Amino acid sequence: MRLLKQLGAVAAVALAGSVCVGAASWNVPLTLILGVATAVLALLAYAWVVRRTEHRAPVEVAVKGAAPALGRGTLIGVAMFATVIASIALLGGYRVAGWGSAAGAVALFGFMAAAAVTEELIFRGILFRIVEERLGTWGALVLTAALFGLAHLPNPNATLWSALAVAVEAGALLAAVYAATRNLWMPIGVHFGWNFAAGGVFGTDVSGKSAPEGLLDGVMSGSAAVSGGGFGPEGSLSALLGGVVLTAGFMWLARRRGQVVPRRRRATPADPATTLVP
Repeated sequence: MRLLKQLGAVAAVALAGSVCVGAASWNVPLTLILGVATAVLALLAYAWVVRRTEHRAPVEVAVKGAAPALGRGTLIGVAMFATVIASIALLGGYRVAGWGSAAGAVALFGFMAAAAVTEELIFRGILFRIVEERLGTWGALVLTAALFGLAHLPNPNATLWSALAVAVEAGALLAAVYAATRNLWMPIGVHFGWNFAAGGVFGTDVSGKSAPEGLLDGVMSGSAAVSGGGFGPEGSLSALLGGVVLTAGFMWLARRRGQVVPRRRRATPADPATTLVP
């Protein structure tokens, strides 16, 4: 029941924010303000509903230490995308045609902030965290990664391959980041850093969705295996490989820190013969 209550509270804010941001039609100040407001309200809704349903402080979104964790995550996300796009460029799948739009980058900042926060709250803060209690870390990682990939299947230009790639390089990676850190600020930062670098800096499509130009006018070309095709770099082999490497690294860190939760075993009824009093 708490899972449904938490999903309902955060999803309601996410839906309302999505409608408002969409209505802004990429108006720069409105998109920025509405996007950031959606992110803040979603965090407040999450903290409120966790307190109500679990009777505890939502330490995973505590303000203390939030800025450094968010900053580290953002740097990781930007560095990961920069590495992926550099490898795609070396293989002839990406080039810079010129400067793009600073205004577009500002609008994308608000849009990506809302997307990163709401998706992390739903998939890692609620689904992964609660499922992990029963299935353990690995079971929750596999299940929520699959759901995250499927959630991107309706996107424009999506294919089964792109859904699988997103499940691994984003769904599994972001779950591993949460498992290793036990706070939501790091995965939010990684998610935001990747998305903003893709759309706001290098001017590529993000998860098949076109948007205003970022700082650079990026042009993708070549085979889908190299460039990701119409879905964008997230559908490329380079992104998939990078996601696998980082997921393995963060899961190793989680295990080293003793934060990998085992699967809960069902209690087996005692043998009646062992309980008889002689």
